[in-house]
Parts: sequence; structure tokens; C-alpha cells
Amino acid sequence: MSENIRNFCIIAHIDHGKSTLADRFLDITHQIPERKMREQYLDQMDLERERGITIKLQPVKLNYKDFELNLIDTPGHVDFTYEVSRSLAAVEGAVLLVDATQGIQAQTLGNLYLALEHNLTIIPVVNKIDLPNAEVERTAKELSQLLGVPPDTILRISAKRGDNIAPILDRIIKDVPAPKGEREGAFQALIFDSQYDEYRGVVAFIRVMSGEVRASTHVKFFASQKVTEVLEVGSFSPELKKGERLVVGQIGYLASGLKELNLVRVGDTVMKEGVDTPPLPGYKEVKPMVYASLYSSTGEGYEKLREALEKLKLNDAALTFVPEHSPALGFGFRGGFLGLLHLEIVQERLAREYNLPVVTTVPSVAYKVFLLNREEATTIHSAEEWPNPSLIKRAEEPFVKLDIVTSKEYIGQIFSLLNDFCGLYKATEYLDFSENSRLILHYEMPLASILVDFYDKLKSASSGFASLNYELLDYRPVDLVKLDILVAEERVPALASLVYRSKAYAEGRRVVDTLKEILPKQQFVVKIQAALGGQIIAASHLRALRKDVTAKLYGGDVTRKRKLLEKQKKGKKKMLERGSVEIPAQVYLKLLKR
Repeated sequence: MSENIRNFCIIAHIDHGKSTLADRFLDITHQIPERKMREQYLDQMDLERERGITIKLQPVKLNYKDFELNLIDTPGHVDFTYEVSRSLAAVEGAVLLVDATQGIQAQTLGNLYLALEHNLTIIPVVNKIDLPNAEVERTAKELSQLLGVPPDTILRISAKRGDNIAPILDRIIKDVPAPKGEREGAFQALIFDSQYDEYRGVVAFIRVMSGEVRASTHVKFFASQKVTEVLEVGSFSPELKKGERLVVGQIGYLASGLKELNLVRVGDTVMKEGVDTPPLPGYKEVKPMVYASLYSSTGEGYEKLREALEKLKLNDAALTFVPEHSPALGFGFRGGFLGLLHLEIVQERLAREYNLPVVTTVPSVAYKVFLLNREEATTIHSAEEWPNPSLIKRAEEPFVKLDIVTSKEYIGQIFSLLNDFCGLYKATEYLDFSENSRLILHYEMPLASILVDFYDKLKSASSGFASLNYELLDYRPVDLVKLDILVAEERVPALASLVYRSKAYAEGRRVVDTLKEILPKQQFVVKIQAALGGQIIAASHLRALRKDVTAKLYGGDVTRKRKLLEKQKKGKKKMLERGSVEIPAQVYLKLLKR
């Protein structure tokens, strides 16, 4: 019965102990046999265990005091916020976990606001109370002020030692409402995640909103209007565990048998065939923040890369990609990502799970360009798409709303850093008013500024104590120019980039000097130039390889040497006029890494 079901997730900043707390829930409910138990059990990928971070949401069914508790463990990094938002739409409650040694952090706030948008019951918990530097009461006071609840209602635990874990489950049963829905109604469920299985086809992770579903039931996926027979249903233990049926309020999986990956979409509604009910609200369409092109490192394997990206997208709904072609690197895909860590993880998963090492271009953001002859803006992802400057009315770049949580003592350094990165100050919000008070700095800044090395410099400026959260705000005017690179007086499209006009010379100088170091020498002098339109703003040259044409001579008149040297000089002059340089792919790779 749905009265005995509770659905909840754990939300927190990265490294505040979500996976460890999930381990204790598994222990106390005896979900995993002791011989199989390991640390961070719900982190199923090797990549998650190596990095010590949660990348994928992971559901698991727990049995406790005659109640069925469906837990969804969520990531904490800002790049995986979409995983968190999908989890929140499938549950009624959230355990808000805060590290007692660090207090409230930026992603704590970001995830909390997401949970409040979904009207979830929040259960605040202070973790790591066993550590010597834990400031338990101060952290509880911060949470109390943030949520407007008495400090004594905030649970204090040590997930590592297992202290006070059972009271959390008791509070979930008491405070989190049972799921609503009609048991006798027509089957309808929300797809919050999916994965691909060679034998079962696309496996949809679902939250049943009404009715029930069994194997052999004929269901329809609303977005694609595809009808299929259910092969199998079951729950998460956390591995897929076959069951007889899923009823209203439960979280489980549905094996569709479909091999066409685009027929099952995250956020879609799956319903009983023949029932014309409106679909569930689903999710807001995710907007990529960062773009980068992915190419097979071998120059081949385009089809394999496409298949791998399609399967990865099933398991990572925030990933987007479209085909593109580069003169230097061949056929590949332009991918959209939620941040640099997201890009890095996708690259790692392609190499590990699909044995496809890829070449990644320099990450960039999407710009909007308004042309004189068009009303609507054109979205530009790379310099190759940049229109003729004479046709451009104006260009706009994405801005983000930035929240930085830090201690008062580091304000000076952080203000200076944000000023260097074109940040616009908005407000300061104090979390408490003690001598060593912590506060939230609200800023707005260009998304492109964050892509470089902003996070590392923020950590340096705050001695590692600051954290940040950001979300896309709007687009604002920007003075951009296309920086072209010429090698042997020929433009190289793959080396072109979009830069701020004020920084064009510095960037042009950097690229020219780097190419001078890494380009292989030719038989003639190679000119390397950076240009804005028809104007050369930085230049250098690569000296020619010189063969010793007089080495074979011995003795004789000196005029013989002069004739050979003159002949060589004329040949190099002719090559300089007619010669072209073929740039190997390795040069592009080395340039990207600098």
C-alpha cells in the first residue's frame, strides 16, 4: 500500500558525506550482505570511486519497520545539478546534509532551493560531528536560520561512525508524506533516468504516479508515441532486481525491449496503451553551458563514437551532441555540457566504457549574434560560424549568477579576483554575525570567464575555503572579434577563435609564439601570423631546415661552393612563394593543451 511507502533523496555540497550516509542506510536496513558491502556502495562506476565523487544518481529500495523507503543518492557538484533536479521530481522528501567542519556551502544552497521549488519536505542533518574541528552548534545555527526551524530539531550524526542514523529514517517515516495517486487508475509513470541493456533494450527508471504495471503489459511512451510490451519490471537493490509488478508510489525500472535509443526519453511519460490521459509535467529542458567538439583520436571510428554517445546520453540526459566536420580532425560531434567537469567525465567514460579515446577541442560558450538583415539572433558555437563583421549588428554573450560562500577574512582577495574576471558585484548576505562570520557574495559575470582557471584561482585566494554555485542568467552585449591564424600566409580555420577585442593582441601573441615552438620545420621559412580581418596584429617566423649542400665537396675552387649555395637560396625563395604547410593533427592537440 502507498501509505507504507516513502520516497526521498539525499542532497548536499560535494564531499559532505552523502555516499557514506547512504552506506549506513544500507547497513541499518541489511540491504546488502556484509560480505558484499564496501565503502560508497551506491557509487557504481569505477570513475566515481577513484575521484571520490558521485556522478550519477542511484536509486535503491530499503525495507525498514514495515515501510518501503525508496532512496535516490544524488551528486553534489554543480555540473551535475540536472541529475539532482530529476531526482527531486520523483520523491516527496529530501535529507539536507551539511558537513559540520565546513558549514553551509554554495551547492548546499543551490540544491536546497531546487528542493523547495518542488515543495519537498526538508530534513536537515549535520554530519561529521566526530571530527575534532567540527563546529556542530554553529552549523546547526546556520541551518536553523536558513530554514527557519528551531536548532534542536536539526539531527546531528556521524555517517562514518554510524552515530544517530536510525533517527533519520524515523523522521523520514514521520515527516515525509506518503506518495499520492490512484491505485485503481490507469498506469502512468515518470521516466527519471534510463540505461541500455544488450538483452533488455532500453531500461527506463520510473516513478509510478498512478495504477500499476506488470511484465507483458502494453505501454506507450508519450513523446515518441511508441507502443511496446513490457519485458520485465522490478526494483533497485541497487542492482536491478526482477519483481512481479510496480504499483502507485513505487520507484523501479521497466525493461522496454526497444533497441532504438531515441524512443525512450528522460522526462517523458510512460502510460498504458489506449489510455488518452495528459502527460506528466516532466522536466525543464536542460541548456548546455559549455561546448566542445569530440573527435576520434585515431581519425576513424565516427560511427562507433556516435553509437557510444547515444548510449551515454541515455544514462546522462544533460549531454547533447550534433555532427560536425573539421578540416584538421575529420568527422566528429559538437557536444554540449553543463560544465568542464561534465566534459571531462564524458571524455573519461567514452575511453573506459566504450574503449574510444577522443580528441577534445578548446571548450567555448554559445554566443548570440544579431545580423543587420535578420530579426532573430543566430547562435554561434565556434569561430568557423562567425559571420562577416560588416553584417553584424551586435553580439551577446551568456552571463551567470554566481554565489560564493566564504569566510569574512578572505573577502579582500576574492573581491580583487572577481574584479580581474569582469565580475559585477550585486550583494552580500551574512550566514551569521559572529567574529569569524561566513557570508554569501552574489555576483554576475561572463560564463566564458569561469571556463579558464577561475575555480582554481578562487581556491587559492581563499586558501581552499570558498565554494561556488552558478546558474545561467541572461545574454548581454559583448565586443567580440574573430582571431584568424595564418601559416605560410594561408588561413587555418581550425585555429581561429573568438576573443574579446581588448584581449585580441595578447591571445594572438600567445598562439603565434606557441606555434613557433611546436610546428615542425619546413624546407623554407614559414610565416606565422595572427590577424583581425585584414590587419596582422602579431607575427613570427619558423626558420627553414637547412641542408649542407657543400658537404660533398672537397678541395677545389671556392666558386663551386658559392654556386651551390646560390642555387639553394633561389630554390628556397621559390618554395617560399609557392609552398604550403600541412599541419599534423598532433600540433592541434599540443596547442589545445597549452
